[in-house]
Amino acid sequence: MTDTMDFAPQYDVPLDYMRRTREYYLALGYDNPYRWAHYVDAPFQPLARPLKDSTLALITTAAPYQPDKGDQGPGALYNAGAKYYTVYSGDTAADHDTRISHIGYDRKHTTAKDSNTWFPLPLMRQFAAEGRFRLAARFHGAPTNRSQRVTLETDAPEILARCRQDQVDAALLVPT
Repeated sequence: MTDTMDFAPQYDVPLDYMRRTREYYLALGYDNPYRWAHYVDAPFQPLARPLKDSTLALITTAAPYQPDKGDQGPGALYNAGAKYYTVYSGDTAADHDTRISHIGYDRKHTTAKDSNTWFPLPLMRQFAAEGRFRLAARFHGAPTNRSQRVTLETDAPEILARCRQDQVDAALLVPT
């Protein structure tokens, strides 16, 4: 039977990331595999006004570049030293050098050269100038220390408080 659809080749399948992460945690010596956060229902709040009239915040897991922390450039090996452990914020009117060497991503199948994939602030400024939305005065960095408890009890409430200070209507979360 010939396909009538333009399917990808059989070898072009998603990486088995969840299985690999469970195995990685067990190999590190944890007594149980990593448990992914998932919920029966997800909260949803429709926008109170059209997006073009809303203030949008950028939330990223990218780390500010730290020159004393080793290689953090595109394709750098995993660099735990470049991690950060508290929420940070920055001025959206300025350019920022953020990196992702502290994240465990698939370095074999991506080059990590396009910073818009983890920190699309220049593109968001362009879209805001076009009137698609108002850009919040600050962006926020969400730590990736792999603790669901700390994320839920500390980091998420801190980011929410900062977004409320900035009178944000919606947020774009760009995890890496």
